[in-house]
Amino acid sequence: MEEYHDHSLRGRVFQKIREDILTGVYKEHDELREVSIGEELGVSRTPVREALRQLELEGLVTIVPNKGAYVTGITPQDVHDIYKIRSLLEGLCARWATEHITGRQIEELEEIILLSEFHLRKKSAEQAEQVSELDGKFHKVLYEASNSRILEHVLSDFHKYVQMARMMSVGAKDRAERSIEEHRDILKAIKDKDPDKAEWLANQHIMKVMENLHMEN
Repeated sequence: MEEYHDHSLRGRVFQKIREDILTGVYKEHDELREVSIGEELGVSRTPVREALRQLELEGLVTIVPNKGAYVTGITPQDVHDIYKIRSLLEGLCARWATEHITGRQIEELEEIILLSEFHLRKKSAEQAEQVSELDGKFHKVLYEASNSRILEHVLSDFHKYVQMARMMSVGAKDRAERSIEEHRDILKAIKDKDPDKAEWLANQHIMKVMENLHMEN
């Protein structure tokens, strides 16, 4: 599959439409009109058309000949499948991180955990958003610590695909508290250079997030 780079015009258009689909700006079955999107983004129809074709390859858009492009969206089954696959890959990521993680990355992860606990205690309207953002940062640093560009890319994509579902889960206070504890346990196993435990804990962490989503559905 062709990769679109952020610095290219079509890449920016692709990323914007993709983000709007994944964050719910565009709903399932919404029509994506080339002219309207082009006007909104200040571009011609050509990069919009190319972006829609790429999104069709990703399964986020369906193009109906002589009719238009429509949002396919992410189904509950898609979310379930992504979490199952992600749980295995997150385990592998944690295993590799025990071999490659740097002192700076350990300090960064420790700081993220402390900030997560701070925001969890603080009562504010932005609490869920802040805790969810820090949860994403924790996993992003872990992906980098795996020292695998391919694994980092795949896991980052999965993370985007379940962005809304993940926010719903981590945003629940009870689940957020457990999630932070699980992050701390994963980091301890990595620091102890115990790849088997780190892999198992990371795998279970994602499975518990998925189970929590089922509880809310």
